Amino acid sequence: MSKNGMVMIAMSGGVDSAVSAAKLIESGYDVEGLHMTNWKDDEPYCTASQDLQDAKNACREIGIPMHHVDFSHEYRRDVFDESLEELRIGLTPNPDILCNQMIKFDSFIQHAKRLGAQKIATGHYARTKAADNQTLLLKGIDDNKDQTYFLHGINADVLSDVVFPVGSMTKDEVRNYAYKKGLPNHDKPDSTGICFIGERPFKSFIQTFLPPMPGNIVTEEGEILGTHDGLMYFTLGQRKDIGIGGLKNHSGDPWYVADKRMNSNELLVVQGRNHNKLWQKQAFAKDMNWLNTEFSERLLKGEKIPCKAKCRYRQTDADCEIELFNDGVKVIFDEAQWAITDGQYLVIYLNDCCMGGGKIFSEI
Repeated sequence: MSKNGMVMIAMSGGVDSAVSAAKLIESGYDVEGLHMTNWKDDEPYCTASQDLQDAKNACREIGIPMHHVDFSHEYRRDVFDESLEELRIGLTPNPDILCNQMIKFDSFIQHAKRLGAQKIATGHYARTKAADNQTLLLKGIDDNKDQTYFLHGINADVLSDVVFPVGSMTKDEVRNYAYKKGLPNHDKPDSTGICFIGERPFKSFIQTFLPPMPGNIVTEEGEILGTHDGLMYFTLGQRKDIGIGGLKNHSGDPWYVADKRMNSNELLVVQGRNHNKLWQKQAFAKDMNWLNTEFSERLLKGEKIPCKAKCRYRQTDADCEIELFNDGVKVIFDEAQWAITDGQYLVIYLNDCCMGGGKIFSEI
């Protein structure tokens, strides 16, 4: 038994988890790997079988045992089916956030503890810090890879048992370390998209579960520009694959999705990325998950707190003020934000500390 006890590392098959495992050994942990199968699909778009083999190869090279667990049933029930229902009612879900919340930092932790682990680790670009009888979630130092947006929904109580070994490294440093260590996946490309979709077209995949519900594509003035196959195949701010373009009596500016009118089954589109319907200074969110008790207690006292927030992963943190509102929160941004979308997540920050977040709704 090592001086730091046994830690179970989630071995995805990628370079981040492989480097995490090696760094844990250097830090004095007894390390074992656990690979999760979360989606079973015979289609070539999903890389689950290759990821399993890559995880085995990495564990063999590092010299640690690897366990394997099938969470595909839990994933289908708690992540995929929930995402389908959100799409059906007009929301734009984020399955990666649900997966972290329900699988990687719940089912995975429970299984790892049954196997004797004292702590668990993942290859996420994030950090933790003990402070005032709680463990805080901090951004990874690589701004381009920070993944706290996807981690904001996990149970705050588990953070004291979680290690993020690459959170203090840049991606270049991770790949260089893997190369020097001779890890077989040192140059494996980063995964993109959602496992169960992979690189396949989103619309054609979702159509097998949510059949088309055709309706009209309209302008603000009520002009019908064409038809759509179903509102669930679109998201606010979408530009590609709307199915219109080169229309007479309109400028050549690109069209963007500005609203999904569920009651009339109409897709509202506007021209130009700077159209005022695509920009908002106010956002509402509910189903909040707080990772910092001091912050949430200040809100409960009625404070309006200056902070930063983002409404989608690739957006820059934006200055704002937050307060409790109805059964959630209201955020007023200093500057208008682009394509704030129902079903996506509002995530709150103070400096490099993630306070938590919740699901966006246009009204609460």
